[in-house]
Amino acid sequence: MTITPVILAGGSGTRLWPLSRSLYPKQFMALVDEHTLLQSTMERLLALEGVTPPILLCNEAHRFIVAEQVRQMGVTPAAIVLEPAARNTAPALTVAALLARIDDNDPILLALPADHHIRDIQGFVDTVRKGAAYAGEGRMVTFGITPDAPETGYGYIRKGNALDTQTPPAWAIDRFVEKPDRDTARRYVDSGEYCWNSGMFMFRAGKLIEEMEQHAPEIVAACRLAVSKGHTDLDFFRLDKAAFAQSPSDSIDYAVMEKTGDGVMVALASDWSDLGSWEALWQAGPKDTQDNVVHGDVCLQDVHRSFVHASSRLVTAVGLDNHVVVETKDAVFVAPRHSVQQVKALVDQLKATDRSETVTHRDVYRPWGTYEDIDVSERFLVKRITVKPQAKLSLQRHMHRAEHWVVVKGTALVTRGEEQFLLKEDQSTYIPLGTVHRLENPGKILLELVEIQSGSYLAEDDVVRLDDVYGRHNGGEEA
Repeated sequence: MTITPVILAGGSGTRLWPLSRSLYPKQFMALVDEHTLLQSTMERLLALEGVTPPILLCNEAHRFIVAEQVRQMGVTPAAIVLEPAARNTAPALTVAALLARIDDNDPILLALPADHHIRDIQGFVDTVRKGAAYAGEGRMVTFGITPDAPETGYGYIRKGNALDTQTPPAWAIDRFVEKPDRDTARRYVDSGEYCWNSGMFMFRAGKLIEEMEQHAPEIVAACRLAVSKGHTDLDFFRLDKAAFAQSPSDSIDYAVMEKTGDGVMVALASDWSDLGSWEALWQAGPKDTQDNVVHGDVCLQDVHRSFVHASSRLVTAVGLDNHVVVETKDAVFVAPRHSVQQVKALVDQLKATDRSETVTHRDVYRPWGTYEDIDVSERFLVKRITVKPQAKLSLQRHMHRAEHWVVVKGTALVTRGEEQFLLKEDQSTYIPLGTVHRLENPGKILLELVEIQSGSYLAEDDVVRLDDVYGRHNGGEEA
């Protein structure tokens, strides 16, 4: 029985702001151990037998982050599919099913969000095996989580008739329900008739397409066209933008799972969290003697049952109880633990005033490395730039700024006009306005340098690219 994992990595959640930003959301972060949540999702698949290389779907803006994290895990995916617009899980999984059915294959798809945390790998494996057996019979399988609290941040699924009482048990699906208020959630939990909706699914690729054609034919039509007109670009498969944009935006729950007569819910025989809030991270994290979860350079006095995360500097606190304190280079978030679900409204308020802190970190990730704005004024900007070994920036010029580069670690290969030369530590060069230039790291260690920009316009879109190994276009955020 062939299983093709489909990893959904396109989310841009805001509930873990200020750590999670739209250009660097939580699935790409190491929040629990040394692996990011995306990498942990791929690692769990290693315990399954009969699994083919995964299909990953992600936002186009995240493509190089996904490719790098996959490379670090030594995984060669079947495809990294770029979604040119956010259209929710039903179109994403339809695209995956269409790609999986190439050459008349009809594998079982195991759809996994990239941002879940599961410690009990054997329980996960046992659950997937049971789900695969039902999916192999033509059933549409979802995995439910037995609730241990009246959680208002999850959707719920009501159990139908019991199909199998063996561990893990399985039921027909009675109905899906929206995220409830606390009193309703408490009734759901007390009744024993509901599970949390995990967002994980299993079904044959052909069965999904059949159900989608019956219940959401306009999504299938748009996805077929987007795939047929799509093309390969470096390590990625680009869906046709215009065709995919015509697809209605809908979740797989609403498009199919609520309507199919073949739905099955299998209880996940494992611990589980979507790490979708600071409260969830406190629950999942290792506690000190005062039941605090602490990350980074933190000093606490008379603090209990709190989550304190320091990213870039010393964070101190006195006399807190049941609080969350999160520090990044450009923002600080403080809230009682019982109020952390309100962070989304806070982020919406920041977005309404076009605050850049909702979009990106001070550390900005590029396919070649990272940069950080250190200081900025009206006519100058100072950056710290790191370039990965063997990586190179685009061959480019600027219309409004000149640049000074000072190497502080490693070796830089510099193209400046008709010249090409090496810079070592403590050496520098000047790039006049309008001069064609390129920065490369020919070495085996990280290249670090300080860049001082000066000019009348210092935004990232002041870039005219003449050549780029990553297939990027002129201007925009990916300078």
